Order: sequence, then C-alpha cells, then structure tokens
Amino acid sequence: MPRENRLFERVVFAVGWIFFGLLNAGAVRADTSSTDPAVAQPAPLLPLEDFFRKPEKTAFAISPDGSYLAWLAPWQNRLNIHVQPIAGGQVKRLTDLTDRDIAHFVWEGNDQLVFSRDSGGDENFHLFAVRRDGGPVRDLTPYPGVRTDIVDELEDIDDRLLIAMNKRDAKVFDVYRLTPSTGAIQLITTNPGTIIDWLTDHDGKLRAAVAQNGINMTLLYRDSEKDAFRSVLTTDFRTSVIPLAFTFDNRRLIVSSNMGRDKMAIVELDPRAGKEMRVLYQHPEVDVVQVMLSRHRKLIEGVAYVTDRLHYAFFDPRREHIQKILETQLDGQDIAIVDRSKDESCLLVNADSDRNPGSYYVYEAGTEKLTRRANIAPWIKPGYLAEMKPIQYTSRDGKTIHGYLTLPVGLAPRRLPAVVNPHGGPEYRDSWGYSAQVQFLANRGYAVLQMNFRGSSGYGRSFWEAGFKQWGRGAMQHDITDGVRWLIEQDIADPKRIAIYGGSYGGYAALAGLTFTPELYAAGISYVGPSNLFTLFASIPPYWELGRQEWYAKVGDPEKDKELLTSISPLFHVDQIKAPLFVVQGANDPRVKKAESDQIVSALRKRGIEVPYMVKANEGHGFRNQENQFDFYRAMEAFLASSLQGRSTTDAAVLKPLEMAH
Repeated sequence: MPRENRLFERVVFAVGWIFFGLLNAGAVRADTSSTDPAVAQPAPLLPLEDFFRKPEKTAFAISPDGSYLAWLAPWQNRLNIHVQPIAGGQVKRLTDLTDRDIAHFVWEGNDQLVFSRDSGGDENFHLFAVRRDGGPVRDLTPYPGVRTDIVDELEDIDDRLLIAMNKRDAKVFDVYRLTPSTGAIQLITTNPGTIIDWLTDHDGKLRAAVAQNGINMTLLYRDSEKDAFRSVLTTDFRTSVIPLAFTFDNRRLIVSSNMGRDKMAIVELDPRAGKEMRVLYQHPEVDVVQVMLSRHRKLIEGVAYVTDRLHYAFFDPRREHIQKILETQLDGQDIAIVDRSKDESCLLVNADSDRNPGSYYVYEAGTEKLTRRANIAPWIKPGYLAEMKPIQYTSRDGKTIHGYLTLPVGLAPRRLPAVVNPHGGPEYRDSWGYSAQVQFLANRGYAVLQMNFRGSSGYGRSFWEAGFKQWGRGAMQHDITDGVRWLIEQDIADPKRIAIYGGSYGGYAALAGLTFTPELYAAGISYVGPSNLFTLFASIPPYWELGRQEWYAKVGDPEKDKELLTSISPLFHVDQIKAPLFVVQGANDPRVKKAESDQIVSALRKRGIEVPYMVKANEGHGFRNQENQFDFYRAMEAFLASSLQGRSTTDAAVLKPLEMAH
C-alpha cells in the first residue's frame, strides 16, 4: 500500500466488512453535452481482454535509499515482483508464482522485499521474503489456516517488522517481531481477546490499540511497551475514534473522529487525558480519514479527502508546492505521492483519471524533474473511453444521494440500456476514477449508474446510521431504486432495459432488487453476494467474531430480528424473482460462503428457472486470476446482451454450460 494511503487502508478495514460541483438532479437534467449524436460516432467495440488483462506494470515502490524501483508485472499471467536500478539498467524478476498474484509487497531495507499472498482466495495471507539480487523465496509464516497482516514495516529499522497473526487463537491477532533475513519470530504482545487494531509510535513501539466488546469500542494506550495498556475512552461503535498515527514527539495521537460531530475530522488527542486538544482539519460535507506524514521532516503535510473527486488540504508549504508542480504537468488527473525514499529526495507519483488507468512517475525534489517510468495499461486508448460524471439525485424521503454516471461514447444519451451498479461494503463509497468494468459496460453501449446510498461511508455519521437495518426492503435499497427512477425520469434509461449488478453487498443488492422491485429490472447479476442473512452470519470467519454484535445492530439480530432478516433475505422470496439472474461465486470465499450462491441457484432451479452459475475453484471473494476474469466478463457480456440488447463480441452459447453448473 502506498505510504500516503496505508493509514487509509487501516480505516477502510475498520469500517468496511463484506466487500471490496454536483448537479441538483431534482431540478435539472444530467449534463450529457459531451456526447453529440449529430457529430459523434459510437466507439469501436474494444477487446474485452484489454479491459481486464493484467497491468503491464503496477504497484511501484522505492527502496529506502532511493536506488531501486520495485513493481509488480505479469509473468505467466500472474503478478510477480520485478526490480531495476532507478538510474536504469537490467530488470530482474524476483518471483515466479504461477497460481496466484502477489497481493502486496514492501521493501524491508535496501536488499530484500517482503510480500504477501493467499491460497486460492482464502485470505489466509502468508508473508514471504526474497532478496533484491534474487535467490530462493522463503515462507516466513508457514502456518496453515493462519492469516498474517503487517502492523508496522519499521522503516527506520532494517530487517525487522511487526506482524499480527491469529496463530494462537483463530479469533484474534497477537503481535510478533519478525526478522525476514532469518525467519525468526518473537511474540511481543498477546491479544487479551478483544483488540481489533494495533498502532505503533514513530520508534516502532506498540503503544496504542482499539478493543471491541460487543457494540462498544475502547481506545487503549500505554506510555511504553513495559507498561500495561489502559483505557483512554470507550464509545458506542457509532462514535468513531480511529488512531492513525502518533505525533512526532510520540506523546499524542492523531485520530480520525466523529466524537461530538457528524463528520469524521482529523484531531490531535491527548491519550493520557482522553481529550481532544485541537482539530487539525474537518470538512463540512464529507469525512476526513487520511493524513499525509513526512517521516523525514517529522511533520504532518496535510490531509486527503473525497467529495466528487480526490482533494487535498495542505499544512506544509513544501508539499503544497510539489503538488502544484505535479498538477501543472499532469493536468486533469488525480495525483498522489505513493512512495518516497527515506530522505524524501525521490518521490514516486501516480496519476490517473476516469478514462486512464494511470502512469507512475519519479519526481526528483532537488531539480523538480518529473519522469514517467511506466504506463499501467498502454493499450488503453482514453479517447475511446467514457467520461464518469458526478451526479446527485433526491431520495423519496428528501436525502441527497451522490453518485456517478458514465454514458457510452457517441450514442445519444436517451433511452439507453442501463446497468445499475451498487457498491460492496456496504460501508464503502464509490469515487471518481478509472474502473475497468464501468468502462467495459459503457463500451458495450450501457449507461452505468453508481450511487452512494445511505449506509455508505464518507458522508458522515447520520448518513451512515440512516442505513442501519435498512437492507433489502428498507431505505438503503430505496436509494438504489430511486436512482433507477431518476435515470428513467431523465430519459437516459430505457425502462424495459435496466439491469442491476454488484459484488458482495452489491451482489446482495442485486438479488434484493430482482426480488423486491421485480418490475424495475430486466436482468440481474449477483457476484459473491449473500442470499440468506441467517447463514451469512452463521458462517463469518472466526477473526470477525468480535464484530458480530456490531453487525447485528447494523443489519439485524438473527434471534431478536428474525422477522426482519427473513423479510429481507432474497432466498425466502425467490417466487418474486421474474427477471433472468446470473450468479458468480468463488469456491474459497471466506466472507460470503459458496453456500450463499448455492442456495439461491438451487431454489430458482427447483422452480424450473435456468440460472447461469459460474463457480471458480481457485478463487475467493472476487476473481483475481486473469483467465477467470476473462470468463466472467465474457459471460456477463453475453448475458446482458441477451437481456438488454447491448453490444457484444461474445456468443450467447457461452452461457449454456453455466445454466446447469453447480
């Protein structure tokens, strides 16, 4: 994870569970002026593989001394680690994995790298080490059924990192000190049974944590590793105090908090007194959960937040100056510094847009020179791709729902076939930027609507809480339905040619849409989506057990809210499904078990309905292997073309083997 985004990754994991200038839509029509049917021509049908093939190069990182670049690139269709001197020269491939992509890697000193991978999508990640100059790959955590996460890379201490493993107890993660060069592992802190997150200070000492007990969250702190953790403050889970970093004197915490406010703000907190000392930044419209730190200069450079697009607020003039230089040269793109050498003389920059998967650049701070090092997908032609436009509409109860509309290039934006694509999570949000599947669907002639329904993260506590116990027949699904009706009212969508497609929670929303508003949809696709909330809760991974009561509060308790969960589980109402359904599942999914898809497919087939059902034996919660992605999107293309009469390069015969598959 890039340095300016690693803290954000921590927050997303904490608040998300199941998956991976705006218009006043109540008063004006969506702006479709960029597509003029009198002069424009439909974009050519681009090869499906161009959208979903592995990137040429991605996930760059700089060695601490700034001498080498490492990145992931495909070898035998799997992402493997490659390195090269930053000054140029021979590229060396360090790994030769053929069954699964490398999920993530970090430099551990200047001479070795540590990477993570799981087995077939089971999410039990192991850590491996490989030297920069090559040699054997070593499994550092060779424990079956155990998940390993990195707590701190210990950037100032070579050949050391802190990791968390649920080796002792499958439900909780203890913290260990790992020496990659030798594989030595030392237990340094045992989880008492309630801690869900750990935080180190700038010396790499484990000094803060978050514990969960039912629906309550407790921020823990200690003055040194010799001391016991003590409670700083306890809140209901609705009040979030998420520790992001220590101040550089290691005395206070930088947290993202909605305590006493609706929106998450970046706050400096005194852990000894449990009091906020000052608000560093808050935004009136959205949550702010990401800070940017300069470890070399020991200061907070600013914050990042997302409204319609990614934005920054800078506290540091130097960092702001660099951003202005980058924006001048990379106009119109989202720009982020994703890594830097230890002395911060060499910065790694990523820039992308809605129609461009992006490029990586090296920025030399001393000379202010910017050099492009890689184009992620050079075969993509942005001129053929569609603009993703921020939109908003008003829900039936008066809430403003933000989202994004992508219209096919060169087609009149009137009465188009449409795909409604609710996001997963559900505590997540869609953002502006490149999406391979959105662009693929637009290229096939579909209008694509993404919406951040209530219950999504990023828009404050009240908007999030408005989604509690509102799945299926409630207001979360109503927001999706109201988006469909908005598309129809705007005359963008043909009301007889609308499909709903999503993954994880979005897959559930697709099933709910077909079940509870069958009149709206001509087809649906559920990708790793739960169909029965009782069996979903009964089969969660053991390391999510601490969050069970929180999820009962947000979705429904199987005992106390049995009637509610029965009423909103699509499995119990399959007689209401009228439109064609395509179901997709990874056999090793630890979050939404294969049984979730098996149940809905079996129930529909008992009614004599043929349901295309794709299961991949070597995948989990979503498909990562390229050949499986190709299979999925080929089948999606044929399924939607059959149901909505969109453009297609795939013969409908591809669906036949799936109609009786299990």
